[in-house]
This record gives sequence, C-alpha cells and structure tokens, in this order.
Amino acid sequence: NIACAFECVHTYSLIHDDLPAMDNDDLRRGMPTCHKAFGEATAILAGDALLTIAFEMVADTPIEDKGRLLRVVKELAHAAGCMGMIKGQALDMEAEGTEELSFPLVEDIHIHKTGALITSSVRCGAIIGGADQRTLEHLTEYGRSIGLAFQIMDDILDVEGSEEEMGKKVGADEKKKKATYPALVGLSESKRLATELVERAVDSLSTLDERAEPLRALARFIVERKR
Repeated sequence: NIACAFECVHTYSLIHDDLPAMDNDDLRRGMPTCHKAFGEATAILAGDALLTIAFEMVADTPIEDKGRLLRVVKELAHAAGCMGMIKGQALDMEAEGTEELSFPLVEDIHIHKTGALITSSVRCGAIIGGADQRTLEHLTEYGRSIGLAFQIMDDILDVEGSEEEMGKKVGADEKKKKATYPALVGLSESKRLATELVERAVDSLSTLDERAEPLRALARFIVERKR
C-alpha cells in the first residue's frame, strides 16, 4: 500500500509538471502527456485525485502499530509538500532563465524537487519495518544520495539521451534555461558528481547485511541507466 501511495504521488507530480503552466511537455514515457491526451482540466483533476488516493492507501495499510503508520503519513506529506517536492518545483520555476547559476541553488532545487520523495520512500520502508534509529539515519543518507544522483543523471540524459530511449523530448532543459548540473559544471563534472553520490549511497549501507543488496544494486543502476 505504501509503495503504491508513493507511486501515486510521483505520478501526480509528473502530470502537473507536464502542464502548460509549468514545463509544458507533450510527451511522457513515449506517450502523449495527460493534458495533451485528455485536456488540462482532466489532467489537473487526475493529479489531485492521485494525491488524495495516496493518503487513502496509506490509511488502509493493515498494520497493528498505528504510530508507525502516522509517522509515514507525516513523512509523505512533508516530502510532497511545501518543504519538499513543491518547494523544489517552485525554486525550479523561479530559477528558469537565470544567467548566473550557483551550486547551492541547483543542489537545493534537486534535493527538494526529486530527492525529497525518494528519501522519504526509503525512510518509510525503514519506519514500517521497525528499523532502529541508527539504521534509519544510514538509510536517510542513502536516500538523499541516490535522490540527488538520480536527478543529476536526469539532467545528463536530457543532454545525451535520445527521445526514443527517454520516452520524452530531450534538450528541453537547455532551451528553457533550466537550473541543471550540466548547465552549471558541464557534463564531465556532472557525471563525476553522480558517481560520487552513488558511491556515498553504497557506503552508507556498509553496516547492513546482504538483505541490503537490492538497494546497493539500485544505487549503481542510477548511473548506468539510459532513460
């Protein structure tokens, strides 16, 4: 339930992100974006519906410890809200067209716009699983590292990827003068930073046993992906 809730929030964010008032994209995952296929009003309502469905799904999670469930609700709300994903989107839109980018600004945008939800998904898995505080801290560091690495790779793929592989139009960041790592430090340094973050993520799992291997593999996949 909780994993599906996070996917609902993620999908809602993509639908709204594609709207003309924001990124104005007409292709997503190789198909017309929601507002292109069904109209802007339907796209707005679909996003709103997915966000509310997410919390309904969390509430329906069959778990005896309701305290843990309440922590998950707070985590998800914070990650999706004005101090998380929405903050990142607002900063991203405000920075569009800025001639003088700074490292703190671009990092702040990426940490909130993409990293917040990814970090929260990792933390919520740990919370529901009953992880101790030390493990939760290690997993939080893991989530932050892969969240930032993922968005840096997204920036890179917008430059190097193809529309066929990405399932969406590429080169849009440069045209819109988006605040991205390649725009700030170039492709080579962006790739180095993404790799460094993945290594940091894997290192943060050093105290965990082989059950964390899927998380290690996921981190490494981030810099290997082509879409």
